[in-house]
Amino acid sequence: MQTDIINGRPTVQGLSIIDFHLHFRMPHDPLTRSLAGGQFGPDGGADDRSGCEDYDAGQAARSAAVARTSAQWRRSWDFADPEPLSADAGWEAEADRWTRELADNGIEHASFVTAGGNDAMVDLVARGAGKFLGLAAMADPFAPGAAREFENAVARGLRGLKLFAPLASSRMDDPAADPVWDVASRRNVPVLIHFGHCGSAGGIAQNAYSNPASLERAAKRYPEVTFVIPHFGIQHVQEVLFLMWACPNVVVDTSGSNQWVRYMAQRLTLEDLFRRFYETMGSERIIFGSDSSWFPRGFARRYLVDQLRICWEMGMPAAGIQQVFGGNAARLLKLDGWRPASAGPSGAGTHADA
Repeated sequence: MQTDIINGRPTVQGLSIIDFHLHFRMPHDPLTRSLAGGQFGPDGGADDRSGCEDYDAGQAARSAAVARTSAQWRRSWDFADPEPLSADAGWEAEADRWTRELADNGIEHASFVTAGGNDAMVDLVARGAGKFLGLAAMADPFAPGAAREFENAVARGLRGLKLFAPLASSRMDDPAADPVWDVASRRNVPVLIHFGHCGSAGGIAQNAYSNPASLERAAKRYPEVTFVIPHFGIQHVQEVLFLMWACPNVVVDTSGSNQWVRYMAQRLTLEDLFRRFYETMGSERIIFGSDSSWFPRGFARRYLVDQLRICWEMGMPAAGIQQVFGGNAARLLKLDGWRPASAGPSGAGTHADA
């Protein structure tokens, strides 16, 4: 990967890169570990039928099958197995490891979307010394005190909210979530909502709340709030495209391997996704993310390289590519004064552009 320093700042292929979507200490975070399938080994959570001999045997067989699927996925992408929990050296050591990892890969800023709680995220951002940005995260925006929790997190410097629709207790257009959207509106921060299948192998395939079409009424009630749908909406590509047609305040991020395309009934590739969203929505509504999470893989540079290659080969202008891989994230995350390294040093008081 071609990295360089331009005007004192890291670049990749001459572009300033902001990764909008990473996870910190995913194996240690109850919110994300519960979605990981066999990626980090058996979850070990309690279940109403636990203790039933046949059930326990079935669960053991299921866990083994899920672990094999995750291992096959890692092998196909040439990713090493996650480090065992016994090798953990603490969150500070892992944060410092991320600082080095981002520097080695030419990434200017990284926005972590989960970190094991909002207190942990605030600590992570502080340790990143300007390199790290962070979002608040919660399992359910309908839970008592959710809006207050979000407000407090933003007041402490977090720059948006991460939700998993399949974990929620109601649809995202339920007005009971309006107090949470009120905070996003008042604070002018984005809301990142995962729809579609959730987690790695063995995760949630679908449920009553996992379709992004359920966001439409809320997005129209709050046109000033930017709602970000990660991973191009996963299996709900059609719904996301029409949702974006109906709601200009809905955008997508590109994060992850996007290997879910293999499970679609019709042939679909990552290049198809980029072309369709770019042709219909433009570069200003697409945001790069890597979905990087665990070590020793660290920053998933292959995802960045593959996505850059697709954008260059499809003829996207350089200015549009810089929007996708930096400018859009800088604007949403309110990196005041940010501009690409190729444009010269960033200056305070100007707005993020591409």
